[in-house]
Amino acid sequence: MADADGRTAVEVIELVKRYPKRDVNAVDGLTFAIREGEVFGLLGPNGAGKTTTVGILTTRIEATSGRAMLAGVDVLRNPVAARARLAVVPQRSNLDRSLTPRQNLTFHAAYHGVGRGERNERAATLLKQFGLEDQADVKVDWYSGGMAQRLMIARALIHEPQVLFLDEPTTGLDPQARLFVWDRIREMRERGVTILLTTHDMDEAAALTDRVGIIDHGKLLALDSPANLIKRLSGQSVLELTVTPAPGDGADALIAALVAADGVDKAERVAAAMPAFGPGNGFPGGFPGFGGGGPGAGAARPSAVATMVPGAAGPVRLRLYLTVEPATMLAPVVSLLATRSAELTDVHIGQPSLEDVFIELTGRGLR
Repeated sequence: MADADGRTAVEVIELVKRYPKRDVNAVDGLTFAIREGEVFGLLGPNGAGKTTTVGILTTRIEATSGRAMLAGVDVLRNPVAARARLAVVPQRSNLDRSLTPRQNLTFHAAYHGVGRGERNERAATLLKQFGLEDQADVKVDWYSGGMAQRLMIARALIHEPQVLFLDEPTTGLDPQARLFVWDRIREMRERGVTILLTTHDMDEAAALTDRVGIIDHGKLLALDSPANLIKRLSGQSVLELTVTPAPGDGADALIAALVAADGVDKAERVAAAMPAFGPGNGFPGGFPGFGGGGPGAGAARPSAVATMVPGAAGPVRLRLYLTVEPATMLAPVVSLLATRSAELTDVHIGQPSLEDVFIELTGRGLR
């Protein structure tokens, strides 16, 4: 399954993992390939099979059947050679707390056969690159969560792996640490490191990945770039409305009427969210004292999706997925609402997001 755009770094072919006493397979005939130097997002709900798939690729879990190739090595037949070509940054810190950061790095390099002079040099370079040079020889116990995460990424890179696995790399990090990790991921891609990223942060996946594979129940549901997946989503633009139904009317009835309008593909209720500090969010010109709100202000925020209580009084937020330009729908929508004596208090125009794609494919039910 070599890709026309480059050599294949990771290849999974009809991969199956079946656990005893389980009615369904954790991984069920999964097939996909990752190009060299690509940042690939493996996305899915809890229990979808992501952890098992990564466990097989990193040699921690033995597959029931199928094939898994990593940097030209058959992972199932030659796990030792595969481990030399990969590195893993887990979601939770597994640093050796009895060692200093520098010792954590050099010990890991020694395990992978890097000579003393070379590993000391690489450790010094990585400590400087990741902003840890001044705290290189203190106990790891003194490190904050963000510093520990940076150290784990540095440790993963010290033996120069061909494929790097990142499991929820920015969970719990402050904004500065998160942006730092994002920048390092982009730098690694530029150097040709292949990265498989698992995350529940759809904004992170959209910002960092070249392609994403969305899996559920151990099967691949979609595989493409975030932009292409969003383009294929039913309804190419989004119109969000805050509406107070007239007495005796309700959100369900409004949705039925709006869906019947030409140009509306579907509609749904979403949870009311705190307005963003920007134009179009109830504060003309931005929140007082904070300017215009910055890039993206006023765009629809699908991450706020949640079912509202049926029959709830007061304003409701409705999202319309359109097959036409949203500006052309404003007048018909306002007219329709006026005929039902509904009060329109806020309007947002935006585009579907990767989160919309994820929900469309995997559903809204809690796992």
